[in-house]
Amino acid sequence: MPNKKKRFGDRKDGRKLRSLAPLNRVSPYIMPTRGGASNFIADSIETGAMDRYIYEKRARGLKGFGALHVFIAAYVRVISQRPGLNRFISRQKAYARNNIEIMLAIKKELKLDAQETVIKIEPAPDSTAADVYEALNKAVAENRTAENANGMDKTAKILSFIPGLFLKFTVWFLNILDYFNLLPRGLLKLSPFHGSMFITSMGSLGIPPIYHHLYDFGNVPIFISYGAKRRQNELADDGGVMKRTYIDYKIVTDERICDGHYYASALKLLREYLGNPKLLDYPPECVFEDIE
Repeated sequence: MPNKKKRFGDRKDGRKLRSLAPLNRVSPYIMPTRGGASNFIADSIETGAMDRYIYEKRARGLKGFGALHVFIAAYVRVISQRPGLNRFISRQKAYARNNIEIMLAIKKELKLDAQETVIKIEPAPDSTAADVYEALNKAVAENRTAENANGMDKTAKILSFIPGLFLKFTVWFLNILDYFNLLPRGLLKLSPFHGSMFITSMGSLGIPPIYHHLYDFGNVPIFISYGAKRRQNELADDGGVMKRTYIDYKIVTDERICDGHYYASALKLLREYLGNPKLLDYPPECVFEDIE
């Protein structure tokens, strides 16, 4: 995203929005936490086009390409067209994030007691599905083995050694630093609680999606969960019965970052890209920038 000159009131990870409508400026004071400002939406997508797209990608050598790559690439494309989705609330003020940061949790091994970690990728707003595939696979490969501890793991390990009462104070102190934009930039980069969107695949576990809460610590405004494929019998035009396959997904949003009409427009775009993923093979014609 284009770099803008930093002004007073901006943060390390975003620029303050100064042209919001009065109601949008007041709402973070009325709803001071993400948990209290959460909205929930459930939707599903017929997977015929996505399945064909995934098959084509794998046939061309993109080993392991799947629905996760399509969901992330589609969301990045939506942000390029609806940049208001990449805002966040801090200090009861709205900010436009400087970059796109997508987080997801992975198991280092496919075992019940295997260690879990969170990875973060930073795709450009004009990324294609192939770009997302490369960035995600690189991050997963770097963090897949138990011996490989990323910065988040190391930070969590250090915090885990702090006695409970002092750990509670430490987290409170980190919240204060974040409130006043005093968290080190390096810590912001590591934090799984600071970013554009958190996504989780329930499909890989073979279960339906959940409504995942938003964290009040940090500033992630959107959480997406999608489930396993399900088959559904439907009535065809000729009166016969046909089987179709769907993926259900659920989204929890911070309603303070943009209004309902804007969210609706963005979610319609998400459906369009999920339903026609070939659009993600090419960069967008234009990348839009958020308001001042």
